[in-house]
Amino acid sequence: MDEQSIISKFEPNKDNMLNILHELQNNNQNNFLTNEDLKLVAEYLNTSYSAVYGVVKYYSMFSLKPRGKYVIRVCKSPLCHMLDKEIVLTEIKQNIGIDIGECTDNLMFSVEASECLGYCAEAPVMMINDKVYTYLDSKKIKEIIQNIKLND
Repeated sequence: MDEQSIISKFEPNKDNMLNILHELQNNNQNNFLTNEDLKLVAEYLNTSYSAVYGVVKYYSMFSLKPRGKYVIRVCKSPLCHMLDKEIVLTEIKQNIGIDIGECTDNLMFSVEASECLGYCAEAPVMMINDKVYTYLDSKKIKEIIQNIKLND
């Protein structure tokens, strides 16, 4: 589906900006928003490019650079940190070879830091695309990543 078709599914109302941006990003094979996307949204919603850009930069779920098919979000809240967030990062690095802010060469995985994911009682947690994984330990993280690699 082309960008214009995606945008036209929504009323040209600024209240629809987040939904439009999510839809555009979700329909990009490299899981990001292009400058052309931002310009198109600004024009469609009769607002400035900088207003759209500001929204995209504010929300961590949006990206202006290509990301992997599987975006791994690591919670950086104080509680996850106290409950050993480092286990999550160490296991990710060992299993896919990248750190926060990086993407694998084959565009399969990206790793991003995220503010609280909302699962504090089940920390430490990570989110891969739209799925949240809780009560993480080294073994569980390794199994999750290996299952994705095997089933992709």
